[in-house]
Amino acid sequence: MTDTTDDIAEEISFQALDDDCHLLGNLLNDCLQREVGHEFTDKVGRVRLLAKSACNMREANMEDAAEWLSKQLEKELSSMTLEEAVPLARAFSHYLNMLGIAETHHRLRRTRMSNHVSKSCDDVIGRLIQSGYSQEEVYEAVCSQEVEIVLTAHPTQINRRTLQYKHLRIAHLLEFNDRTDLTQEDKELLIEDLVREITALWHTDELRRRQPTPVDEARGGLHIVEQSLWKAVPYYLRRVSSALKKHTGRPLPLTCTPIKFGSWIGGDRDGNPNVTAKVTRDVCYLAMWIAADLYIREIDNLRFELSMATCSEKLAQYAYAISAKEHEQEEHHHDSWFNRVHRSHTKHSEYHVSALPTQLPAGADMPACAGTDGESQIPFLELPVIDNTDMQLTCQPVSSGNTASSSALQSKEASPTAVKAESTSSVFAISSADSMQPDTGTHSNTSAAASGASVGGLSYSGVSSTKRKPFPESNISKSSVDKLLYPSMAGRPDMAPYRIILGHVREKLVSTRRRMEERLEGHPSDYDPSEYYEKTEQLLEPLLLCHESMQSSASEILADGRLVDLIRRVAAFGMTLMKLDLRQESSKHTETLDAITEFLEIGTYSQWDEEKKLHFLTMELKGKRPLVPPTIKVSSEVREVLNTFRVAAELGSDSLGAYVISMASEASDVLAVELLQKEARLVVSGELGRPCPGTTLRVVPLFETVKDLRDAGTVIRKLLSIDWYREHLISNHQGHQEVMVGYSDSGKDAGRFAAAWELYKAQEDVLAACKEFDIKVTLFHGRGGSVGRGGGPMYLAIQSQPPGSVMGSLRSTEQGEMVQAKFGLPQIAVRQMEIYTTAVLLATLHPPDSPRSANWRNIMDEISDISCKQYRSFIYHNEEFLLYFYEATPEAELGNLNIGSRPTRRKKTGGINHLRAIPWVFAWTQTRFVLPVWLGLGAGLEAACAKGHLEDLHAMYKEWPFFQSLIDLVEMVLAKADIPIAKHYDEVLVSPCRQKIGAELREAFHITEKYILLITGHQKLSENNKTLKRLIESRLPYLNPLNMLQIEILRRLRQDVNNPKLRDALLITINGIAAGMRNTG
Repeated sequence: MTDTTDDIAEEISFQALDDDCHLLGNLLNDCLQREVGHEFTDKVGRVRLLAKSACNMREANMEDAAEWLSKQLEKELSSMTLEEAVPLARAFSHYLNMLGIAETHHRLRRTRMSNHVSKSCDDVIGRLIQSGYSQEEVYEAVCSQEVEIVLTAHPTQINRRTLQYKHLRIAHLLEFNDRTDLTQEDKELLIEDLVREITALWHTDELRRRQPTPVDEARGGLHIVEQSLWKAVPYYLRRVSSALKKHTGRPLPLTCTPIKFGSWIGGDRDGNPNVTAKVTRDVCYLAMWIAADLYIREIDNLRFELSMATCSEKLAQYAYAISAKEHEQEEHHHDSWFNRVHRSHTKHSEYHVSALPTQLPAGADMPACAGTDGESQIPFLELPVIDNTDMQLTCQPVSSGNTASSSALQSKEASPTAVKAESTSSVFAISSADSMQPDTGTHSNTSAAASGASVGGLSYSGVSSTKRKPFPESNISKSSVDKLLYPSMAGRPDMAPYRIILGHVREKLVSTRRRMEERLEGHPSDYDPSEYYEKTEQLLEPLLLCHESMQSSASEILADGRLVDLIRRVAAFGMTLMKLDLRQESSKHTETLDAITEFLEIGTYSQWDEEKKLHFLTMELKGKRPLVPPTIKVSSEVREVLNTFRVAAELGSDSLGAYVISMASEASDVLAVELLQKEARLVVSGELGRPCPGTTLRVVPLFETVKDLRDAGTVIRKLLSIDWYREHLISNHQGHQEVMVGYSDSGKDAGRFAAAWELYKAQEDVLAACKEFDIKVTLFHGRGGSVGRGGGPMYLAIQSQPPGSVMGSLRSTEQGEMVQAKFGLPQIAVRQMEIYTTAVLLATLHPPDSPRSANWRNIMDEISDISCKQYRSFIYHNEEFLLYFYEATPEAELGNLNIGSRPTRRKKTGGINHLRAIPWVFAWTQTRFVLPVWLGLGAGLEAACAKGHLEDLHAMYKEWPFFQSLIDLVEMVLAKADIPIAKHYDEVLVSPCRQKIGAELREAFHITEKYILLITGHQKLSENNKTLKRLIESRLPYLNPLNMLQIEILRRLRQDVNNPKLRDALLITINGIAAGMRNTG
């Protein structure tokens, strides 16, 4: 769980939260007594009491008493055997997770009960119009917004998906517990369900026993869509539309989607050799399969609802044409059953679609908005499966109701096709003998050999084309049953026209899904393009026709129900759910061009200067002949790069989003990708005998290090000065350039404060460069979850960007644990999307202020320079620091967590330089020192104050949103840090010769704390945020013992490095501390 709320500073009543915490805590305690024994729970109580007493003494400034109590706690924990320590660590970890669940639920409850929700569309649109903005201005600003939230698989989600689902079920039960109409029997049943869920948690392994594959990660990302976003997006769009209609008199246009979702999961190959071209292709096909399946569910419900006979003439003619074609096909296939065994049989028999549902589809009795305002409906989805037997595949939503016993997830686990693999309650269950094998980029091993459809509430099993065997007797029997259950449209002239059209849509969606299965299996698919959907517009056309007909037939109220929600889903998710970005490091493209130029004997590309590279690339881009000979022999690494571009050409911009170049530093880095794209499209279009789908992907340079950020504007100017490139942007990308800025590596490179200032200036320079060439720009923010990697409340982050940098368009990553925290529940997802929309709206119409004077910029430069120097003097220039880092933190052991498919280092060599930002921040968060956020800032602020800038700093804090946001985030992190705990790591784990480094760092911490308080005017950290302060304090009685246990286990493990039980115990403490800090990396 993660601190994500943007309302955290609001005063809230804690009574209901305390009640939930006590309820869950007592039930967990009862579970421990029942499962482990009274002696164990007495020990848990004793440890918790010691920890709480020490915290109380420290809060009362009674340091001696606090120190004595801490020593007693340390003595208690260090004397435990491993068999005693492991269940204690597990218990405290579960307590912290229970607190996190209760806190999240309380925030939802506050939002639901509030008559006026701040930062909502209704609130912000109303305030803008009241402040003088015209209705037309506000309306156009909302409708023209282009915000894309990009989900990534950065390895910071520490909880297994199984545990995430169980936490969700507990949250749903807390939600049910808030109802005022519960009888005593209802309450007793609710408690029984909670007891079962908590008991199941205790008996579930917290640790991943294998490293996830990229396809595993992709399934997790797609599950977020199916679990939450599928319901949240149409509800969010209804809220936007209602607010616009209320304040401007006009609703949101039907296909307008201010927010869309993208993904890096399965496309981000930067430093991850496990993401191959085949993985990318399979992930795209899997997303299309899921999209088709989800649309089929919605069509089933909609066909039941749209029973009207009155329609427009245009729709009637369309329905008649479909019916006539059906009649013609019935006649054509009347004579022989065996003609139906082929693909046409799949459409007309196995997947035969009746225009009239013969049985109520699941959820058809619920209103279209059900499940978005508190009802917890989690549908489940079974993916294409391969097994040794012909299996039945049922794809339909299952209402979870309000109790765990009736939840969709339990239904899933009870399903005969469910496989107890890594996540036994996974919404995405892959039934395959190979599903547990290491993934090599082939999803075909776990893809569809069997397929089915839920038609009218009845499920039919499908058999792979490789397994279909004609059995005349059974086929005849099945055909007869089909004729009885599903009368053809041709034989029913009284059929409702909408049902005829939606039946035809469903038929094409089933073919679309089947086509994806065949592609995943590697079989050729010879479907006629008219039989399936490939583009979003194709699916929208009949739905919009239905809506137009209903509007013209006095059925406006009905049109504004499920049909509008489905149209908006199609507009938002398309046929791919989330367009997949590709990302690769610039050096990989250079190596590929080296191989090509050396094969052509024209030199070594990497040894050319920038001007020669640009001349070569531009000339090749202007030419029409292929550059790469088909006979070229290259290394496996280069071949993989070329294969990636081939997949990009095959899929095109219909399925893929941007091509992001990490570690970009020159204009040639962008043109190199453009050239490799062109080459791949030439080859693929020649093989296909037709143009490649879509257009080339837009190429996005990612500037990450401080040096690259400082040069970003220069690079963009150089790029836009090239006539070919500028014309390419205008003709293929609407004159639009996208530029990405990275928060993680810049923070690791220079420290959080210096990196933030360099990011601010880089954005200003990029904006100025694009303005000079009359090119529109979208800034793509590569933000992590933790403050050390650019995280923090999104509303404040957007509001503190440079003026003009958010002109109605924005892209931002949501990484790792933040994806589940912000979008795991529909209600939270709706809130987060509204915050994005309103923050971008305000930043567009009412941009934040620039620095008031040039002196403020000079002060920032001075602070940043001194801050960066001190940060780098510790991290990079102290030869002993690397060893200190390994001793004082569990960084070396983090790789055993199996929380991501990619390695923790870009290269196998040692050093901080090649360590990724996530384990760097993760390790310091575990020790409660959170060093990457504050190190260096104290020295910079101290120097600025010494030069007489204190009054300026006070003014900057009050008047400049960027500076205020940055200082507030650092203050929050300092409040969550714990110096006595960090010191204890040093005392026990660090060699005496290096403990001086820790002492110097702690002194730097205190200096930072002193000057932060001086600038904010606070007496204590988080003085203006009592809510956060109390939430932190409530976790300490469980969090502090976990840190002490971790220190002791680390000490033992480093003396017995091959002990698997000690390693597991350490990983459990890491999980628990992450739950308590509510951040990982």
